[in-house]
Amino acid sequence: MFFFPRAEDRSPWGDFWFTPVGARTATGQQVTGENAMRHAAVYACVRVLAETFAMLPFSMSRMAGETLKAVTDHWLYRLLSKRPNDFQTPFEWSEMMIGHLALRGNCYQQILSNGAGEVTQLIPLHPDRVKQEVLDNGRIRYRVRSRDGTETVFPAGQIWHIKGLSSDGLMGLSPIELASQTIGLGLGVQEYGSRFFQNDARPGGGWIEHPSHFKDKESREIFKTSWQESNSGINRHKTSVLEWGMKYHDLPIKNNDSQFLETRQFQVIDIARIFRVPPHLVMDLTRGTFSNIEQQSLEFMAYTMAPWAERLESSIEFNFLPDEEDWTTEFDMRHLMRGDSAARAGYYTSGINAGWLTRNEAREAEGMNKLPGLDEPLTPMNMAGGAKPPAPPPPAEASAQRVVIAAAERVVRKEVAAVRKALERGASAKAVGEFYEAHIRFVSEAFAVSEQRAQAWCANQVEQLKACADAVALDSMLRDWESAGPARLARAMYP
Repeated sequence: MFFFPRAEDRSPWGDFWFTPVGARTATGQQVTGENAMRHAAVYACVRVLAETFAMLPFSMSRMAGETLKAVTDHWLYRLLSKRPNDFQTPFEWSEMMIGHLALRGNCYQQILSNGAGEVTQLIPLHPDRVKQEVLDNGRIRYRVRSRDGTETVFPAGQIWHIKGLSSDGLMGLSPIELASQTIGLGLGVQEYGSRFFQNDARPGGGWIEHPSHFKDKESREIFKTSWQESNSGINRHKTSVLEWGMKYHDLPIKNNDSQFLETRQFQVIDIARIFRVPPHLVMDLTRGTFSNIEQQSLEFMAYTMAPWAERLESSIEFNFLPDEEDWTTEFDMRHLMRGDSAARAGYYTSGINAGWLTRNEAREAEGMNKLPGLDEPLTPMNMAGGAKPPAPPPPAEASAQRVVIAAAERVVRKEVAAVRKALERGASAKAVGEFYEAHIRFVSEAFAVSEQRAQAWCANQVEQLKACADAVALDSMLRDWESAGPARLARAMYP
């Protein structure tokens, strides 16, 4: 018997010797950052991550006294949101940056600056052509190979290195390298499918029955070579001639026996798991429903895109902004977390009627201009108690009221900042509750009231936080606290 499998082999007619040397997987596939993109699921996952992040608008803000104000006249804002270099738009630049990180775990940018120390351009460098070197004195430098083969050495200050998950703090781990067996299996199954249909949808391979035997090994190899040359390439489908009573037998292999389709489908899920991308975003709707797709989309923003944004924000602040100044950078994801028109209408109506959202805030969230007279929150009739609005304070009481409002603004600012910071770091509801337990004394001392009254205020704030169903509702409520919270706190402390 003689078996002739059609898979790649090391014979002279095989393609093994023409494949570049590299890290081969158990399937015989070579997996690199470039050829991994040949797998549709890998390409789809990387594209989802890169294009979604590239849509996020970049913003900068800075503390001006007690107020956080947006900054648009800083060189860093112009660099990252308008013109990162002379040949890429901000979208193209961000897309390439996330693509490098998703495939190779590292992203490198050459820093070009002017005489004033302002960065004027960020030139992306291909990660495969950059080598990091740690010198004997502990300093880091980068050796960059250009397209013509020449090498240039850059000190650490001239390279912006963004790292993915790292095991040593110096280099990010390559997701493609760590998952090479999984991706190699997917490429192998994909290549098998192509060869299967290239072979007229018939399984390749077979064996030849000889009525006797060859006289020696050399004659056997000669026949084997002759058979493969006469039945491959341009000679496919031609009539074969067997001598000496030989018979050819097909191997009875069926794709359904090897679960070919099931394997291809599972590889999509497995690769989506590597990049933490919901399957429906790479067009796998096998287990998708209207309810779980909406929830998975929110989880994609919270648990996939938010860590990417935080990774870039912290790297920008660490590398380009001075420590002694209170700068904040952000890739804003709010417009990607909006619901459909019916859901937004219900959300705004609920917030406005409950009094924690003003009508102008709802207009601003929809991209419309503010209108006069719509900045005050409405009070539900069942909560007003029939009480008339308080009369304006006499002139002698105006100064004292301003002091109370100033104290209320300071307390509310502290609450909002603490809640945002805790939630951004993934703190649990328990951690937020612990903050408010310590916050009771601060409120009591700020207004010179009893701790029982301060405790009632803090308990009400915690209940409002618990009532928020998602990140959009939480963000709107915190903005309402910033605008209308001081007045409500002043009334609660001095009814």
